Amino acid sequence: MGSSKAPCSVLLVFVFGLCTLYRCSAVEVDADQTAWLVVNASEASARKMPKHLFGLFFEEINHAGSGGLWAELVSNRGFESGGRILPSSIAPWSTLGDESSISVSTDLSSSFERNKVALRMEVLCDSKGTNICPAGGVGVYNPGFWGMNIEQGKTYKLVLHIRSLEPVNLLVSLTDSHGLQALSNVSIMADDVSKWTKVEALLDAKRTNHNSRLQLTTTRKGVIWFDQVSLMPLDTYKGHGFRNDLFKLLADLKPGFLRFPGGCFVEGEWLRNAFRWKETIGPWEERPGHFGDVWNYWTDDGLGHFEFLQLAEDLGAEPIWVFNNGILCIVSLSYLKLNAFIRKSISFHLPFMKSTGISHNDEVDSSNILPFVQEILDGIEFARGDPDSTWGSVRAAMGHPEPFVLRYVAIGNEDCGKPNYLGSIVQNQLQTHSELFSGAGNYLKFYSAIRRAYPDIKLISNCDGSSHPLDHPADFYEYHPYQNSNTMFSLARYFDHAPRNGPKVW
Repeated sequence: MGSSKAPCSVLLVFVFGLCTLYRCSAVEVDADQTAWLVVNASEASARKMPKHLFGLFFEEINHAGSGGLWAELVSNRGFESGGRILPSSIAPWSTLGDESSISVSTDLSSSFERNKVALRMEVLCDSKGTNICPAGGVGVYNPGFWGMNIEQGKTYKLVLHIRSLEPVNLLVSLTDSHGLQALSNVSIMADDVSKWTKVEALLDAKRTNHNSRLQLTTTRKGVIWFDQVSLMPLDTYKGHGFRNDLFKLLADLKPGFLRFPGGCFVEGEWLRNAFRWKETIGPWEERPGHFGDVWNYWTDDGLGHFEFLQLAEDLGAEPIWVFNNGILCIVSLSYLKLNAFIRKSISFHLPFMKSTGISHNDEVDSSNILPFVQEILDGIEFARGDPDSTWGSVRAAMGHPEPFVLRYVAIGNEDCGKPNYLGSIVQNQLQTHSELFSGAGNYLKFYSAIRRAYPDIKLISNCDGSSHPLDHPADFYEYHPYQNSNTMFSLARYFDHAPRNGPKVW
Protein backbone atom coordinates (compact mmCIF):
# COMPACT_ATOMS: atom_id res chain seq x y z
CA MET A 1 0.00 0.00 0.00
CA GLY A 2 1.49 3.37 -1.08
CA SER A 3 1.74 6.60 0.89
CA SER A 4 2.55 10.25 0.24
CA LYS A 5 4.14 12.90 2.48
CA ALA A 6 3.67 16.65 2.25
CA PRO A 7 6.78 18.78 2.54
CA CYS A 8 7.37 19.97 6.13
CA SER A 9 7.28 23.63 5.13
CA VAL A 10 3.84 23.24 3.56
CA LEU A 11 2.51 21.42 6.66
CA LEU A 12 3.78 24.10 9.04
CA VAL A 13 2.20 26.87 6.96
CA PHE A 14 -1.13 24.99 6.99
CA VAL A 15 -1.11 24.51 10.78
CA PHE A 16 -0.15 28.15 11.39
CA GLY A 17 -2.93 29.35 9.12
CA LEU A 18 -5.47 27.10 10.80
CA CYS A 19 -4.52 28.35 14.28
CA THR A 20 -4.66 31.96 13.13
CA LEU A 21 -8.11 31.43 11.63
CA TYR A 22 -9.52 30.02 14.87
CA ARG A 23 -7.88 32.71 16.99
CA CYS A 24 -9.34 35.48 14.85
CA SER A 25 -12.77 33.85 14.97
CA ALA A 26 -12.61 33.69 18.76
CA VAL A 27 -11.72 37.37 18.97
CA GLU A 28 -14.66 38.26 16.75
CA VAL A 29 -17.05 36.19 18.88
CA ASP A 30 -15.86 37.84 22.11
CA ALA A 31 -16.32 41.28 20.59
CA ASP A 32 -19.79 40.74 19.14
CA GLN A 33 -21.52 38.36 21.54
CA THR A 34 -22.29 38.01 25.26
CA ALA A 35 -21.82 34.64 26.96
CA TRP A 36 -24.38 33.51 29.56
CA LEU A 37 -24.03 30.97 32.36
CA VAL A 38 -27.47 29.84 33.51
CA VAL A 39 -27.76 28.22 36.96
CA ASN A 40 -31.02 26.49 37.81
CA ALA A 41 -31.36 26.76 41.59
CA SER A 42 -35.04 25.95 41.78
CA GLU A 43 -36.43 23.63 44.43
CA ALA A 44 -37.35 21.12 41.73
CA SER A 45 -33.77 20.72 40.51
CA ALA A 46 -32.04 21.01 43.89
CA ARG A 47 -30.63 18.14 45.90
CA LYS A 48 -31.36 18.64 49.57
CA MET A 49 -28.26 19.09 51.70
CA PRO A 50 -28.16 16.60 54.59
CA LYS A 51 -29.08 18.26 57.86
CA HIS A 52 -26.11 16.71 59.61
CA LEU A 53 -23.48 17.50 56.96
CA PHE A 54 -21.92 20.20 59.14
CA GLY A 55 -21.72 20.32 62.90
CA LEU A 56 -19.59 20.97 65.96
CA PHE A 57 -17.22 18.70 67.83
CA PHE A 58 -16.92 20.26 71.28
CA GLU A 59 -14.19 19.09 73.61
CA GLU A 60 -12.89 20.44 76.90
CA ILE A 61 -9.45 21.18 75.46
CA ASN A 62 -7.48 24.44 75.57
CA HIS A 63 -10.09 25.72 78.05
CA ALA A 64 -12.82 25.69 75.41
CA GLY A 65 -15.38 25.22 78.17
CA SER A 66 -13.75 26.00 81.51
CA GLY A 67 -12.55 29.56 81.02
CA GLY A 68 -14.22 29.72 77.60
CA LEU A 69 -17.84 29.09 76.66
CA TRP A 70 -18.81 28.40 80.27
CA ALA A 71 -19.15 31.86 81.82
CA GLU A 72 -17.68 31.10 85.27
CA LEU A 73 -14.98 33.71 85.98
CA VAL A 74 -13.37 32.12 89.05
CA SER A 75 -10.72 29.50 88.43
CA ASN A 76 -10.61 26.70 91.03
CA ARG A 77 -13.74 27.99 92.69
CA GLY A 78 -13.98 25.06 95.11
CA PHE A 79 -10.26 24.89 96.05
CA GLU A 80 -10.28 21.27 94.88
CA SER A 81 -7.73 21.37 92.06
CA GLY A 82 -4.79 20.78 94.41
CA GLY A 83 -6.23 17.48 95.64
CA ARG A 84 -7.07 16.26 99.14
CA ILE A 85 -3.54 15.62 100.35
CA LEU A 86 -2.91 18.53 102.71
CA PRO A 87 -1.54 21.10 102.51
CA SER A 88 -2.83 21.50 98.96
CA SER A 89 -2.26 24.15 96.34
CA ILE A 90 -4.97 26.79 95.94
CA ALA A 91 -3.60 28.20 92.67
CA PRO A 92 -4.43 30.55 91.07
CA TRP A 93 -5.69 32.03 94.35
CA SER A 94 -3.13 34.26 96.11
CA THR A 95 -2.95 36.10 99.42
CA LEU A 96 -3.08 39.83 100.12
CA GLY A 97 -0.92 40.70 103.11
CA ASP A 98 2.31 39.46 104.68
CA GLU A 99 2.91 36.69 107.22
CA SER A 100 2.39 39.04 110.15
CA SER A 101 -1.16 39.83 109.07
CA ILE A 102 -2.59 36.70 107.40
CA SER A 103 -2.15 32.93 107.25
CA VAL A 104 -3.88 30.79 104.62
CA SER A 105 -4.20 26.99 104.46
CA THR A 106 -6.58 24.26 103.33
CA ASP A 107 -8.47 21.68 105.35
CA LEU A 108 -11.23 19.13 104.82
CA SER A 109 -14.01 20.92 106.68
CA SER A 110 -16.36 21.70 103.77
CA SER A 111 -20.01 20.78 104.13
CA PHE A 112 -20.05 19.26 100.64
CA GLU A 113 -19.33 15.54 100.87
CA ARG A 114 -17.77 15.26 97.41
CA ASN A 115 -15.86 18.56 97.78
CA LYS A 116 -14.29 18.43 101.23
CA VAL A 117 -11.47 20.93 100.66
CA ALA A 118 -12.08 24.41 102.09
CA LEU A 119 -9.88 27.49 102.40
CA ARG A 120 -9.01 28.55 105.94
CA MET A 121 -8.02 32.21 106.24
CA GLU A 122 -6.69 33.35 109.61
CA VAL A 123 -6.48 37.12 109.94
CA LEU A 124 -3.79 38.09 112.48
CA CYS A 125 -4.21 41.85 112.25
CA ASP A 126 -7.13 44.04 113.27
CA SER A 127 -8.58 47.50 112.81
CA LYS A 128 -7.23 48.47 116.24
CA GLY A 129 -4.58 47.38 118.70
CA THR A 130 -0.88 46.76 118.14
CA ASN A 131 -1.14 44.87 114.86
CA ILE A 132 -3.13 47.16 112.58
CA CYS A 133 -4.23 45.75 109.21
CA PRO A 134 -2.90 47.58 106.16
CA ALA A 135 -5.19 49.97 104.31
CA GLY A 136 -7.67 47.98 102.25
CA GLY A 137 -7.39 44.99 104.56
CA VAL A 138 -5.93 41.54 103.97
CA GLY A 139 -7.37 38.51 102.26
CA VAL A 140 -7.22 36.49 99.07
CA TYR A 141 -7.78 37.17 95.39
CA ASN A 142 -8.48 35.16 92.24
CA PRO A 143 -7.41 36.34 88.75
CA GLY A 144 -9.69 33.88 86.99
CA PHE A 145 -8.50 32.43 83.71
CA TRP A 146 -5.73 34.84 82.63
CA GLY A 147 -7.63 37.82 84.01
CA MET A 148 -11.36 38.38 84.40
CA ASN A 149 -13.14 40.35 81.68
CA ILE A 150 -15.24 42.90 83.56
CA GLU A 151 -17.32 45.31 81.49
CA GLN A 152 -18.83 48.60 82.56
CA GLY A 153 -22.60 48.53 82.96
CA LYS A 154 -22.81 44.76 83.41
CA THR A 155 -23.89 42.98 86.57
CA TYR A 156 -22.05 40.00 88.03
CA LYS A 157 -23.49 37.47 90.45
CA LEU A 158 -21.33 36.39 93.36
CA VAL A 159 -22.01 33.19 95.28
CA LEU A 160 -19.80 31.96 98.10
CA HIS A 161 -20.04 29.75 101.17
CA ILE A 162 -18.51 31.04 104.40
CA ARG A 163 -18.12 29.94 108.00
CA SER A 164 -16.67 31.71 111.03
CA LEU A 165 -16.97 31.54 114.80
CA GLU A 166 -16.85 35.34 114.90
CA PRO A 167 -18.96 38.03 113.18
CA VAL A 168 -17.82 38.61 109.61
CA ASN A 169 -17.16 41.94 107.92
CA LEU A 170 -15.97 41.15 104.42
CA LEU A 171 -15.35 43.41 101.43
CA VAL A 172 -15.80 41.76 98.03
CA SER A 173 -14.19 43.75 95.22
CA LEU A 174 -13.56 43.59 91.51
CA THR A 175 -10.29 45.37 90.77
CA ASP A 176 -7.65 45.72 88.10
CA SER A 177 -4.88 43.11 87.96
CA HIS A 178 -2.83 44.95 90.61
CA GLY A 179 -5.70 45.56 93.02
CA LEU A 180 -5.32 49.32 92.73
CA GLN A 181 -8.41 50.39 90.82
CA ALA A 182 -11.82 49.29 92.07
CA LEU A 183 -14.38 48.36 89.41
CA SER A 184 -17.10 47.32 91.85
CA ASN A 185 -17.44 46.25 95.47
CA VAL A 186 -20.00 45.04 97.98
CA SER A 187 -19.81 44.48 101.74
CA ILE A 188 -20.86 41.24 103.37
CA MET A 189 -21.65 41.50 107.07
CA ALA A 190 -22.96 38.62 109.16
CA ASP A 191 -23.21 38.04 112.90
CA ASP A 192 -23.90 34.31 112.92
CA VAL A 193 -22.16 32.13 110.33
CA SER A 194 -20.92 29.47 112.75
CA LYS A 195 -22.35 26.93 110.31
CA TRP A 196 -21.62 26.97 106.60
CA THR A 197 -23.73 29.73 105.07
CA LYS A 198 -24.43 30.46 101.42
CA VAL A 199 -24.11 34.15 100.55
CA GLU A 200 -25.16 35.80 97.30
CA ALA A 201 -24.55 39.34 96.08
CA LEU A 202 -24.62 41.37 92.87
CA LEU A 203 -21.75 43.57 91.72
CA ASP A 204 -22.40 46.34 89.20
CA ALA A 205 -19.29 47.18 87.20
CA LYS A 206 -18.50 50.90 87.11
CA ARG A 207 -15.53 50.51 84.79
CA THR A 208 -14.24 48.14 82.12
CA ASN A 209 -11.07 46.14 82.59
CA HIS A 210 -10.17 43.03 80.59
CA ASN A 211 -7.57 41.85 83.10
CA SER A 212 -9.38 42.03 86.43
CA ARG A 213 -9.49 39.99 89.59
CA LEU A 214 -11.85 39.16 92.47
CA GLN A 215 -10.74 40.12 96.00
CA LEU A 216 -12.07 39.00 99.39
CA THR A 217 -10.64 41.23 102.13
CA THR A 218 -11.25 42.19 105.76
CA THR A 219 -9.73 44.23 108.58
CA ARG A 220 -11.25 42.12 111.36
CA LYS A 221 -9.16 39.61 113.29
CA GLY A 222 -10.37 36.02 113.28
CA VAL A 223 -10.71 32.90 111.15
CA ILE A 224 -12.94 32.66 108.08
CA TRP A 225 -13.46 29.55 105.98
CA PHE A 226 -14.38 29.91 102.31
CA ASP A 227 -15.70 27.36 99.85
CA GLN A 228 -17.32 27.29 96.40
CA VAL A 229 -16.70 30.91 95.39
CA SER A 230 -18.38 31.71 92.07
CA LEU A 231 -18.65 34.84 89.94
CA MET A 232 -20.62 34.84 86.70
CA PRO A 233 -22.11 37.56 84.49
CA LEU A 234 -25.81 37.86 85.09
CA ASP A 235 -26.65 37.95 81.38
CA THR A 236 -25.56 34.52 80.16
CA TYR A 237 -27.43 33.05 77.18
CA LYS A 238 -31.02 32.44 78.35
CA GLY A 239 -29.61 32.19 81.86
CA HIS A 240 -28.06 28.84 80.94
CA GLY A 241 -24.50 29.78 81.84
CA PHE A 242 -23.05 30.18 78.33
CA ARG A 243 -21.17 33.34 77.39
CA ASN A 244 -23.32 35.34 74.99
CA ASP A 245 -20.49 36.29 72.64
CA LEU A 246 -19.12 32.77 72.24
CA PHE A 247 -22.57 31.22 72.01
CA LYS A 248 -23.40 33.56 69.14
CA LEU A 249 -20.25 32.48 67.28
CA LEU A 250 -21.30 28.84 67.61
CA ALA A 251 -24.90 29.57 66.63
CA ASP A 252 -23.79 31.51 63.55
CA LEU A 253 -22.20 28.31 62.25
CA LYS A 254 -25.71 26.81 62.14
CA PRO A 255 -24.47 23.40 63.30
CA GLY A 256 -26.55 20.35 62.45
CA PHE A 257 -25.12 18.41 65.36
CA LEU A 258 -23.08 18.84 68.54
CA ARG A 259 -20.66 16.05 69.45
CA PHE A 260 -19.74 16.22 73.15
CA PRO A 261 -17.93 16.20 75.56
CA GLY A 262 -14.82 14.93 73.68
CA GLY A 263 -12.43 13.51 72.58
CA CYS A 264 -9.77 12.16 74.84
CA PHE A 265 -11.37 14.29 77.56
CA VAL A 266 -14.02 11.56 77.78
CA GLU A 267 -11.51 8.83 78.57
CA GLY A 268 -8.51 10.31 80.30
CA GLU A 269 -4.99 9.06 80.55
CA TRP A 270 -6.04 7.35 83.78
CA LEU A 271 -9.58 6.14 84.32
CA ARG A 272 -9.90 8.06 87.59
CA ASN A 273 -9.55 11.25 85.54
CA ALA A 274 -12.16 10.34 82.93
CA PHE A 275 -15.35 12.34 82.40
CA ARG A 276 -18.06 10.51 84.37
CA TRP A 277 -21.45 12.05 83.67
CA LYS A 278 -23.00 11.34 87.08
CA GLU A 279 -20.35 13.50 88.72
CA THR A 280 -21.22 16.46 86.49
CA ILE A 281 -24.92 16.91 87.32
CA GLY A 282 -26.88 18.43 90.17
CA PRO A 283 -26.04 21.64 92.06
CA TRP A 284 -22.71 23.00 90.91
CA GLU A 285 -21.38 23.19 94.47
CA GLU A 286 -21.76 19.44 94.83
CA ARG A 287 -19.91 18.47 91.66
CA PRO A 288 -16.45 17.15 92.55
CA GLY A 289 -14.77 18.26 89.33
CA HIS A 290 -11.80 16.39 87.95
CA PHE A 291 -8.32 16.80 86.54
CA GLY A 292 -8.33 16.36 82.77
CA ASP A 293 -4.98 14.63 82.64
CA VAL A 294 -4.88 14.31 78.85
CA TRP A 295 -5.02 18.09 78.36
CA ASN A 296 -3.43 18.80 81.73
CA TYR A 297 -5.82 21.11 83.57
CA TRP A 298 -8.54 21.04 86.19
CA THR A 299 -12.21 21.55 85.42
CA ASP A 300 -14.95 21.96 88.02
CA ASP A 301 -17.47 20.39 85.58
CA GLY A 302 -19.85 23.31 85.74
CA LEU A 303 -20.25 22.51 82.05
CA GLY A 304 -21.56 19.00 82.62
CA HIS A 305 -23.83 16.42 81.03
CA PHE A 306 -26.97 18.52 81.56
CA GLU A 307 -25.34 21.68 80.21
CA PHE A 308 -24.08 19.94 77.07
CA LEU A 309 -27.59 18.68 76.34
CA GLN A 310 -28.92 22.19 76.99
CA LEU A 311 -26.28 23.64 74.68
CA ALA A 312 -27.34 21.35 71.84
CA GLU A 313 -30.98 22.29 72.39
CA ASP A 314 -30.18 26.01 72.46
CA LEU A 315 -28.18 25.69 69.24
CA GLY A 316 -30.93 23.67 67.55
CA ALA A 317 -28.32 20.97 66.96
CA GLU A 318 -28.64 17.18 67.19
CA PRO A 319 -26.73 16.02 70.29
CA ILE A 320 -24.22 13.20 69.88
CA TRP A 321 -23.10 11.87 73.23
CA VAL A 322 -19.64 10.30 73.22
CA PHE A 323 -19.34 8.12 76.31
CA ASN A 324 -16.56 6.29 78.05
CA ASN A 325 -16.60 2.57 77.26
CA GLY A 326 -13.97 1.64 79.81
CA ILE A 327 -11.02 2.30 77.52
CA LEU A 328 -8.37 4.98 77.83
CA CYS A 329 -7.40 7.58 75.27
CA ILE A 330 -5.06 6.30 72.57
CA VAL A 331 -3.31 9.65 72.18
CA SER A 332 -2.10 10.55 75.65
CA LEU A 333 0.17 13.44 76.48
CA SER A 334 3.16 11.12 76.58
CA TYR A 335 2.24 9.78 73.16
CA LEU A 336 1.83 13.26 71.73
CA LYS A 337 5.19 14.39 73.10
CA LEU A 338 7.00 11.33 71.77
CA ASN A 339 5.46 11.70 68.35
CA ALA A 340 5.34 15.48 67.94
CA PHE A 341 8.10 15.43 65.35
CA ILE A 342 6.18 12.84 63.29
CA ARG A 343 2.92 14.73 63.37
CA LYS A 344 4.59 17.87 62.04
CA SER A 345 5.57 16.16 58.83
CA ILE A 346 3.03 13.44 58.10
CA SER A 347 -0.69 12.85 58.33
CA PHE A 348 -2.25 9.91 60.09
CA HIS A 349 -5.70 8.43 60.49
CA LEU A 350 -6.57 7.35 64.00
CA PRO A 351 -9.08 4.68 62.89
CA PHE A 352 -6.18 2.73 61.38
CA MET A 353 -3.85 3.07 64.36
CA LYS A 354 -3.24 -0.02 66.45
CA SER A 355 -2.95 0.01 70.20
CA THR A 356 0.58 0.89 71.22
CA GLY A 357 0.16 0.43 74.96
CA ILE A 358 1.67 3.84 75.68
CA SER A 359 -1.64 5.32 76.75
CA HIS A 360 -3.12 2.19 78.28
CA ASN A 361 -2.52 3.09 81.88
CA ASP A 362 -5.65 1.26 82.92
CA GLU A 363 -8.79 -0.11 81.28
CA VAL A 364 -11.91 -1.99 82.24
CA ASP A 365 -11.85 -5.56 81.00
CA SER A 366 -14.95 -6.70 79.12
CA SER A 367 -15.81 -9.16 81.88
CA ASN A 368 -16.12 -6.25 84.33
CA ILE A 369 -17.78 -3.68 82.08
CA LEU A 370 -21.40 -4.13 83.19
CA PRO A 371 -21.38 -1.26 85.74
CA PHE A 372 -20.18 1.05 82.96
CA VAL A 373 -22.95 -0.20 80.69
CA GLN A 374 -25.55 0.56 83.35
CA GLU A 375 -24.03 4.00 83.87
CA ILE A 376 -24.60 4.82 80.20
CA LEU A 377 -28.15 3.47 80.24
CA ASP A 378 -28.76 5.75 83.22
CA GLY A 379 -27.26 8.65 81.29
CA ILE A 380 -29.68 8.08 78.42
CA GLU A 381 -32.57 7.93 80.87
CA PHE A 382 -31.36 11.20 82.38
CA ALA A 383 -31.62 12.81 78.94
CA ARG A 384 -34.78 11.11 77.63
CA GLY A 385 -36.64 9.69 80.60
CA ASP A 386 -40.01 10.83 81.86
CA PRO A 387 -39.82 13.39 84.67
CA ASP A 388 -41.04 10.75 87.12
CA SER A 389 -38.38 8.19 86.15
CA THR A 390 -35.35 7.63 88.36
CA TRP A 391 -32.90 9.73 86.36
CA GLY A 392 -35.45 11.79 84.45
CA SER A 393 -36.57 13.18 87.80
CA VAL A 394 -33.01 14.40 88.46
CA ARG A 395 -33.06 16.24 85.13
CA ALA A 396 -36.47 17.71 85.96
CA ALA A 397 -35.17 18.93 89.32
CA MET A 398 -32.42 20.76 87.44
CA GLY A 399 -35.05 22.76 85.56
CA HIS A 400 -35.80 20.73 82.43
CA PRO A 401 -38.90 18.57 83.00
CA GLU A 402 -39.33 17.88 79.29
CA PRO A 403 -36.96 15.19 77.95
CA PHE A 404 -34.03 16.26 75.83
CA VAL A 405 -33.65 14.92 72.31
CA LEU A 406 -30.95 12.23 72.19
CA ARG A 407 -30.91 10.00 69.12
CA TYR A 408 -27.19 9.41 68.56
CA VAL A 409 -24.45 8.06 70.81
CA ALA A 410 -20.85 7.15 70.05
CA ILE A 411 -19.45 4.11 71.82
CA GLY A 412 -16.05 5.44 72.83
CA ASN A 413 -13.70 7.77 71.03
CA GLU A 414 -11.03 6.58 68.57
CA ASP A 415 -10.82 3.20 70.29
CA CYS A 416 -10.85 0.84 67.33
CA GLY A 417 -7.90 -1.55 67.47
CA LYS A 418 -7.68 -1.63 71.25
CA PRO A 419 -7.91 -5.15 72.73
CA ASN A 420 -11.04 -4.60 74.82
CA TYR A 421 -13.00 -2.63 72.23
CA LEU A 422 -14.28 -5.41 69.95
CA GLY A 423 -12.92 -8.60 71.47
CA SER A 424 -13.50 -11.85 69.58
CA ILE A 425 -16.61 -11.40 67.45
CA VAL A 426 -18.96 -14.23 66.55
CA GLN A 427 -21.03 -13.15 63.56
CA ASN A 428 -24.02 -15.42 64.09
CA GLN A 429 -24.49 -14.03 67.59
CA LEU A 430 -24.44 -10.47 66.30
CA GLN A 431 -27.53 -10.94 64.20
CA THR A 432 -29.79 -11.49 67.21
CA HIS A 433 -28.21 -8.86 69.49
CA SER A 434 -28.28 -11.56 72.14
CA GLU A 435 -27.50 -11.12 75.80
CA LEU A 436 -24.06 -9.85 76.75
CA PHE A 437 -22.39 -12.90 75.33
CA SER A 438 -19.01 -14.35 76.15
CA GLY A 439 -16.14 -13.21 73.95
CA ALA A 440 -17.69 -9.87 73.09
CA GLY A 441 -15.61 -6.76 73.65
CA ASN A 442 -16.76 -3.63 75.40
CA TYR A 443 -18.30 -2.21 72.22
CA LEU A 444 -20.70 -5.10 71.77
CA LYS A 445 -21.73 -5.08 75.42
CA PHE A 446 -22.80 -1.46 75.09
CA TYR A 447 -24.31 -2.01 71.64
CA SER A 448 -26.47 -4.91 72.78
CA ALA A 449 -27.73 -3.20 75.94
CA ILE A 450 -28.55 0.14 74.28
CA ARG A 451 -30.16 -1.47 71.23
CA ARG A 452 -32.38 -3.54 73.50
CA ALA A 453 -33.42 -0.64 75.75
CA TYR A 454 -33.54 2.12 73.12
CA PRO A 455 -33.97 0.58 69.65
CA ASP A 456 -34.39 4.01 68.02
CA ILE A 457 -30.99 5.33 69.10
CA LYS A 458 -28.36 5.32 66.37
CA LEU A 459 -25.10 3.74 67.51
CA ILE A 460 -21.76 4.96 66.19
CA SER A 461 -18.66 2.78 65.97
CA ASN A 462 -15.08 4.05 66.18
CA CYS A 463 -13.92 1.69 63.42
CA ASP A 464 -13.48 2.91 59.85
CA GLY A 465 -15.79 1.15 57.39
CA SER A 466 -14.84 3.10 54.27
CA SER A 467 -12.51 0.53 52.70
CA HIS A 468 -14.23 -2.69 53.79
CA PRO A 469 -17.47 -3.62 55.58
CA LEU A 470 -17.43 -3.51 59.36
CA ASP A 471 -17.28 -6.88 61.10
CA HIS A 472 -19.62 -5.68 63.84
CA PRO A 473 -23.06 -4.04 63.95
CA ALA A 474 -23.34 -0.25 63.83
CA ASP A 475 -25.61 2.41 62.39
CA PHE A 476 -22.72 4.76 61.62
CA TYR A 477 -18.96 4.73 61.83
CA GLU A 478 -16.63 7.64 62.58
CA TYR A 479 -13.69 8.68 60.47
CA HIS A 480 -11.22 11.04 62.14
CA PRO A 481 -8.45 12.17 59.77
CA TYR A 482 -5.61 14.18 61.25
CA GLN A 483 -4.34 16.15 58.28
CA ASN A 484 -2.42 19.27 57.48
CA SER A 485 -4.01 21.84 55.17
CA ASN A 486 -2.29 20.51 52.05
CA THR A 487 -3.13 16.84 52.34
CA MET A 488 -6.69 17.51 53.47
CA PHE A 489 -7.63 18.13 49.83
CA SER A 490 -6.43 14.65 48.94
CA LEU A 491 -9.46 13.27 50.80
CA ALA A 492 -11.92 14.88 48.39
CA ARG A 493 -12.70 11.53 46.76
CA TYR A 494 -11.85 9.30 49.71
CA PHE A 495 -15.35 7.86 50.04
CA ASP A 496 -16.04 7.41 46.31
CA HIS A 497 -15.61 3.65 46.60
CA ALA A 498 -16.86 3.17 50.14
CA PRO A 499 -19.62 0.54 50.51
CA ARG A 500 -23.04 2.02 49.80
CA ASN A 501 -24.87 -0.55 51.88
CA GLY A 502 -24.53 -0.95 55.61
CA PRO A 503 -23.39 1.72 58.10
CA LYS A 504 -22.74 5.23 56.81
CA VAL A 505 -19.83 7.44 57.74
CA TRP A 506 -20.44 10.20 60.27
